[in-house]
Amino acid sequence: MAREFKVKEAFSMLKSVVTWRKEFKIDELVEEEKIVDGLEKVVYMHGVDKEGHPVCYNAFGEFEDKDLYNNTFADAEKRTKFLKWYIQFLEKNIRKLDFCPDGNCTIVQITDLKKSPGLIMFKKELRQSTTQALQLLQDNYPEFVAKQVLINVPWWYLAFNRMISPFLTQRTKSKFIFAGSTRTAETLFKYISPEQVPAQYGGLGKEGDQEFTTSDPAIEEIIKPSCKHTIELPITEVGTNVWEVRVAWDVSYGAEFVPSVEGGYTLIVQKARKIGPTEEQVLSCSFKNGETGKIVLTFGNQTWKKKKLLYRSKTKNSD
Repeated sequence: MAREFKVKEAFSMLKSVVTWRKEFKIDELVEEEKIVDGLEKVVYMHGVDKEGHPVCYNAFGEFEDKDLYNNTFADAEKRTKFLKWYIQFLEKNIRKLDFCPDGNCTIVQITDLKKSPGLIMFKKELRQSTTQALQLLQDNYPEFVAKQVLINVPWWYLAFNRMISPFLTQRTKSKFIFAGSTRTAETLFKYISPEQVPAQYGGLGKEGDQEFTTSDPAIEEIIKPSCKHTIELPITEVGTNVWEVRVAWDVSYGAEFVPSVEGGYTLIVQKARKIGPTEEQVLSCSFKNGETGKIVLTFGNQTWKKKKLLYRSKTKNSD
């Protein structure tokens, strides 16, 4: 497929890949210890999409950190190490794919263009290294990408893409999805469940989360303009209740516990307050109850725009 079903060209490519893998000593490279430090936030795997494909995130805007940039690209030796690290990272994750007939043998690539276009345009070392890495991927790892989603895309990048689009095959073009900064979360949620999306991109996925994992499903709801929206979390057993919510800023949020026994006292768990633009991305809370009842979450939307709400909860039994 990488050569449009042209047998001669496909066979030539296959021979070239085998030669490259021997020269690059791929098997030895995979066994090497960490080649470059500090790149965990630049390129990383996180969760799967709705079809089960592993998802790889690329956030080259992290290279705005001058120390990280210099430690990675300052000289030819460091740039070579970066290239080896990138191929090692890709190879290790490709080996985890399921190449059975019904298995997932491709990945989804998410490329975050926030801040990175300027870096790629004006930082020669980064531009050369990423171009070289892309060329190696195209030549030696064809058809391993199910989708290529570009997020936080600036307007001029879309214009540039329209210029080169006529030179791409229809199958290649069909893999590309573009989303501006205001549509990043919305676009990702079309293909990836919210609990699988990292918090910095509008989801609920957090590094080192002790309470929830990607297997704990999130619920999406819409808060209508200029109205109050409530969610009830039934509490049917004694224990510790944990929940987390994510809502667009300019919405008020509060929580209370309402016991099921008639005449019981309602307890304020979280005092109502307005969520500001600099608030923590995911708001978490826990409440230890000694009786059954329900947690009532209240959201107030005083804007003229609808707001999307994400939440999930669970009860942990007391020992």
